[in-house]
Amino acid sequence: MTPATDHTRAALRLEWARAAASSPALRLERASTDAGFRSYWRTAGTGGPSLIVMDSPPALEDVRPWLRMHDLFERGGVRVPRVFARDEELGFLLLEDLGVDTLLQAIDGDSADAWFDAAIEQLLRIQAIAPPDDLPRYDETLLARELRLFDEWFLGRHLGVAPDCGDLEALDLAYRFLVDAALAQPTVLVHRDFMPRNLMPVDGGLAVLDFQDAVTGPVAYDPLCLFKDAFLDWPEERVRAWLSGYHARALAAGVPVPAAPERFQRDAELIGVQRHLKVLGIFARLRHRDGKPKYIADAPRFIAYLDQVLPRHPELAPLAAVIDRRVRPALAAVPVGGAAR
Repeated sequence: MTPATDHTRAALRLEWARAAASSPALRLERASTDAGFRSYWRTAGTGGPSLIVMDSPPALEDVRPWLRMHDLFERGGVRVPRVFARDEELGFLLLEDLGVDTLLQAIDGDSADAWFDAAIEQLLRIQAIAPPDDLPRYDETLLARELRLFDEWFLGRHLGVAPDCGDLEALDLAYRFLVDAALAQPTVLVHRDFMPRNLMPVDGGLAVLDFQDAVTGPVAYDPLCLFKDAFLDWPEERVRAWLSGYHARALAAGVPVPAAPERFQRDAELIGVQRHLKVLGIFARLRHRDGKPKYIADAPRFIAYLDQVLPRHPELAPLAAVIDRRVRPALAAVPVGGAAR
């Protein structure tokens, strides 16, 4: 948006919020933004509990997918923010204020077991919801398109690496293996970004945020997101124990996970590789296309995740070779938040 359109949007947002909350003295204060085009504003000056206004400019980010999934999750018993008013045409929602801190700020090594128990409770409710027939699927096209974000944005744009024929052949082999492994998994409703940053501590457990990109996809995807997060990491032995605990609860709940724990661990590792490569590409795109540099600072975490898993899967040796030969030297030469020169 230009400064002029920003100003016009701000005036419209305030006018709408005052009418929706029936409070002509209401003020709005910035609450947060996200990686997309939505912004969030906390009400003040009402004399009552604060509320949140979600501003989702229709030309940039349609609010209807968020509302559709919100309503689906809510009907399925998932704890989501309450919606008090909605205007789909203008792209404004008036929401329950769940507080300032997400689970990312609340969790630590001592509290992680209890918080992850609460997160799994919400995840199992999500996975018990039958995906609508017209919901997008994590199919071969989507999986492959996400993987190519790594090539285009992380390798090419961020690191300045031009893959040669050998690199491209190696990546093609690894990607084919990852896509086939993902497509072989049982499918459920997938949140697609189920991690502490999108969970809010509330009375009685956790509320779920940022669900608008949900798809039908691999059952191991969301558990992997939860425990191998974009913004914090845990010792690998704890991750494997949490995945094992989720697997046992999912089996008992009738979620279609494979019966063998070792098969589920393998599925989680492989869909994790696909996600880690995708996220590296997305963080680079946020830096270079969208002017949001903070995310790319977490790139080393995802390289470390890959280093944990790739040696256990001989089929991914070509990918490991590309990372050793092309990524590590280039990454060492790029300043945090910067780009190749």
